[in-house]
Amino acid sequence: MSWNWNLVSYRKIWFTLSTLIVLPCIAAIVIFGFNWGIDFTGGTILDLHFNQPVSVAQVRDVLAKDDLQGATIQLTGSTDNETGQDIMIRTHNLTAEEANAVVVHANDAFGQVDVRRIESVGAVIGSEVTEHAILNLLVAFAALVAYISYRFEYRIGLSCIAAITHDILVVLGAFAFFQLEVDASFLAAILTVIGYSMNESVVIFDRVRENLRTHRKTDSFETLANDSIRQSITRSFYTLFTVLFAVGSLYFFGGETTKNFALVMLIGFISGAYSSLCIATSLWAVWRNYDGKRHNSVRTRPRTTA
Repeated sequence: MSWNWNLVSYRKIWFTLSTLIVLPCIAAIVIFGFNWGIDFTGGTILDLHFNQPVSVAQVRDVLAKDDLQGATIQLTGSTDNETGQDIMIRTHNLTAEEANAVVVHANDAFGQVDVRRIESVGAVIGSEVTEHAILNLLVAFAALVAYISYRFEYRIGLSCIAAITHDILVVLGAFAFFQLEVDASFLAAILTVIGYSMNESVVIFDRVRENLRTHRKTDSFETLANDSIRQSITRSFYTLFTVLFAVGSLYFFGGETTKNFALVMLIGFISGAYSSLCIATSLWAVWRNYDGKRHNSVRTRPRTTA
């Protein structure tokens, strides 16, 4: 038995659900702020030499004792594929006592460790670069609206942007509430989520555009939107399950340094599929119905005679 994909008829539920999700996300961003990573805030570099070859995984296990398992660990000098004697650790700002504790734990685990340098470094991504990134993102949004409005119509363009904004706020709110670290890879993941969400919306609205040419005059825009969803939902699900399989594998089986990167995409892809199917199409149908009723009321309004 096939299910009737009448998603737009539940638009009040979708709008209410999204409101209940997005408003707490905005509150979390305002109240808690973000846990900026060392790419934005700067940090401490520890350059260590071990008397025996060690792997990145072994060093990360030792750093976990000081709650630094998310640090960036790099093999330097001569290496033997996955092991080496020279290790560079980049983490958030450490006090002298905290840095010494790392060295002590490394000594306990691997024997004598020579400290070549411990120094503070500045942010890789400064405030000027961040401002430019935000400005470029706004310009990209404007370009997307212009392109989709030209290819489809302005209502579709703004509905897509509303869905993308929904997805971004959900991701940002989750990271703010749980105080997960925001680093350079976070920006790359956000851009990936934007691309995915836009792609899903364009696929559905491409069907809407085709159906606008052939639908019956008696069909409502709600019926047209539901038909378009039904025609494209199989492709949307296949795409979603494929990317979730890949990103889920990266999150659960990848290293510590890729977890936040994968988590952004996990949250964003699920939200993107939901917003494209339920939010963007519902907004468009409501908007078209409103414009249609307003146009009809103007046409049927009786003329006054002098």
